[in-house]
Amino acid sequence: MPSKRTARIAALTVAAVCSTVSAVVLTAPAHADTVHIHDIQGTTRISPLAGQKVTDVTGVVTGVRTYGSSKGFWFQDPDADADAATSEGVFVFTSSAPKVAVGDSVTVTATVSEYVPGGTSTGNQSVTELTKPTVTVLSSGNAVPAATVVNARSVPDVYTAAGDTAAAGSVNGLALQPKKYALDYYESLEGMNVRVADARVVTATDPYSELWVTVKPGEHDNRRGGTVYGAYTSQNTGRLQIQSLGATADFPTANVGDELSGTTAGPLDYNQFGGYTLAANQLGTLEKGGLERETTQKQSRDELAVATYNVENLDPGDGTFAAHASAIVNNLRSPDVVSLEEIQDNNGAKDDGTVAADQTVTKLIDAIVAAGGPKYDWRSIDPVNDQDGGEPGGNIRQVFLFNPERVSFTDRAGGDSTTAVGVTKVHGKAALTVSPGRIDPANGAWKSSRKPLAGEFVFRGRTVFVIANHFASKGGDQGLTSQYQPPARSSETQRHLQATAVNSFVEDVLKTQKNADVIALGDINDFEFSDTAKLLEDDGALWSAIKSLPKSERYTYDYQGNSQVLDQILISPSIRKDCDVEYDSVHVNSEFSDQISDHDPQVLRFRP
Repeated sequence: MPSKRTARIAALTVAAVCSTVSAVVLTAPAHADTVHIHDIQGTTRISPLAGQKVTDVTGVVTGVRTYGSSKGFWFQDPDADADAATSEGVFVFTSSAPKVAVGDSVTVTATVSEYVPGGTSTGNQSVTELTKPTVTVLSSGNAVPAATVVNARSVPDVYTAAGDTAAAGSVNGLALQPKKYALDYYESLEGMNVRVADARVVTATDPYSELWVTVKPGEHDNRRGGTVYGAYTSQNTGRLQIQSLGATADFPTANVGDELSGTTAGPLDYNQFGGYTLAANQLGTLEKGGLERETTQKQSRDELAVATYNVENLDPGDGTFAAHASAIVNNLRSPDVVSLEEIQDNNGAKDDGTVAADQTVTKLIDAIVAAGGPKYDWRSIDPVNDQDGGEPGGNIRQVFLFNPERVSFTDRAGGDSTTAVGVTKVHGKAALTVSPGRIDPANGAWKSSRKPLAGEFVFRGRTVFVIANHFASKGGDQGLTSQYQPPARSSETQRHLQATAVNSFVEDVLKTQKNADVIALGDINDFEFSDTAKLLEDDGALWSAIKSLPKSERYTYDYQGNSQVLDQILISPSIRKDCDVEYDSVHVNSEFSDQISDHDPQVLRFRP
């Protein structure tokens, strides 16, 4: 999943990079006495008038956008037709700040265009717009058409129809069925004035002044206020992104479980950063839900606590070391072993050939001590420069922290960035040929991606093999609101190869020692129900321990209104068979606007 802090062009707006998706070009202009906004919008996602010039289309301005790359305004016909599939509103792209105000009655002469926010390669839906407009203001101060109520009753429970196989799976040309499918319902309101009331926040305010709410408070909810994403076939239809047409400074700073009390209203937009978005002229009042960061249980003397934590591109120049240290000491209760993902090299994103990360790790260890935690030791392997993906120049890698007062690390020399770790037998038990070592680093599965780091630990005389992972991201996948349904998940291909490689290595360990304790953990960048997880678990070699939690508690990340799993800890049969295994997803980041990472850490406690 792309980081929420990834640079974006013209945040809060539809992208300037757009592509025409309709080949329809009509030469004769349409006359105002026959063309209304609902005629332009039509009964599919593609306007029947795409490419045609329309003249003197009437309506009342409902919203004005004066910033970003998509300046313009929405206007709406107050005289709706009887067809629920045809929207009565549309966006007018002016390119510069529009000279109209909400409540103006206007006529617009323009060209009907169909654009894909972000470009066709994104797979996003088409947006009907009016471009190259001539706008005439007839009067001002008129009543704005009443906002359509969007709520649990109005939004269908079924997410979408399957796309047209004759159109590569696109839904763009299908007749809208707004009473049957949620995506069709939202599309039937594209450009119209809509409102939600007393809406619970399900994704916290991000750096771009946007948040997500649900209009279905009971839909796959969890005890902390989020909406859980538990299957590809179980979409959460009540999610809606909220942005504001007002000042950024006035946008509420909300956490999951807070509420926008009262009415939030404005035109319904569609953009490349989440699809259907309420561009609010009116924001509800923020009512805080009082969400607090979680603290896990401290491991007992005979329990080994192993954790995974993606610290999001941590480098020595960051100001988050004390906060990360506090989370590890106070919220995770100082686990015995911590797999860290996204540790950057000593100068961060500066691309000068630096690969060592000792300064980054040492600074974190010192911060942990200052926070009252143990003096962790650490092991890692520096990657080959610019070969492991992530932020260019950052050279992210996985790092083992371990508390030498509780656990020891078995060092076996020879591990480096290009040498593959193997499995051998020593005194009848499985052992790594190098420790730490990287799993099959020459395998094409790891191209421009992090190679797994394997290490051999000893706790109370028992060897535990730990494999730290950071699989390929979901970048490039089509969004849930894509015009292609079901959306393509192209990034899965590489993760499937990666999962197969890790599973094969774990099977080598288990073939050598059937009862070996093996833990594969980290940022898997995929769901616990995904084929990636199934390939990791293949032939019973591993089991994703987050599935020991109730379904409503299975999440480590919050994205576009969905609480979902990206981080996992998978365990071998010898660990799973014990009834005293405890798993905890410790929610300290993903639900909060002031997060220091976009991932929540995970902790496993067991008795080897």
